[in-house]
Amino acid sequence: MKVSGRDGGLTAEQWTHWEERGFFLIPGFSTPDLCQAMLARAVEIARAASESGVADGVIAESGVVDGAIVHPENNLLKGADPKRAPEVAVSKIFRLARDPLFHEFATNPNLVAVLRSLLSPTIDCFLSQFIFKNPGAWGQPWHQDSYYFPFDRTPQVGVWLAVTEATLENGCLHVMPGSHQEPVHEHLRDSRPGANRGYVEITDHDMGTAVPQTMSPGDLLIFHSHLMHQSTDNRSDQMRAAMVYHYAERGTTDQSQQPAVINDWMPIED
Repeated sequence: MKVSGRDGGLTAEQWTHWEERGFFLIPGFSTPDLCQAMLARAVEIARAASESGVADGVIAESGVVDGAIVHPENNLLKGADPKRAPEVAVSKIFRLARDPLFHEFATNPNLVAVLRSLLSPTIDCFLSQFIFKNPGAWGQPWHQDSYYFPFDRTPQVGVWLAVTEATLENGCLHVMPGSHQEPVHEHLRDSRPGANRGYVEITDHDMGTAVPQTMSPGDLLIFHSHLMHQSTDNRSDQMRAAMVYHYAERGTTDQSQQPAVINDWMPIED
């Protein structure tokens, strides 16, 4: 399946938005057909992993994609209908960038041209995740992705593809324009009982000027790893699915004593 996109490189407007705001949106970057194919593939992987215990709150490896890791949606597990579809209990699937369908998007020449303009002529994709955001799923509190990336170089670049519509009701992203110019703030553990593993939040910053990012399927948000952002709860009856990739300059080193198992460093070649 061909992955669509705009001509490679950055426009002057995109560069200005990146420099001043720390993000920019590319409407209609991908096709609805590709978005539907991504969703179908993610559902297939989630259902294959359900037999490994993910529906009971256990992080499971998928039997469909080597190395893929499926995380449960903790707040949807209690009292859930045992006859529900397995993907309803899934929060995210990590390490998908080597799967042919998701790899095709990760290496899309038009996307790579944009990323090279922001990072370096040589780049790696080090993190990939499909987010289901099922009805009733909680949002992720305010954070900066660089908190999770203890690397020797900065920034990294996030690529957030709307697979389904992202609205105020189903928990779209909200971003703080200009916050990419700040250092990484203190992040406290998410205090909500039953919050998903690894969730943290920034509590020492005024988010009064945050801007929601409502998106249509195929829209693409590009953002700086210091940009403060959050998603809200899904209060609708529809899934808010997204496919997210993170990229770094080639040669970046993870300085943590125990690198995150969800990371998978993949060179992006021509």
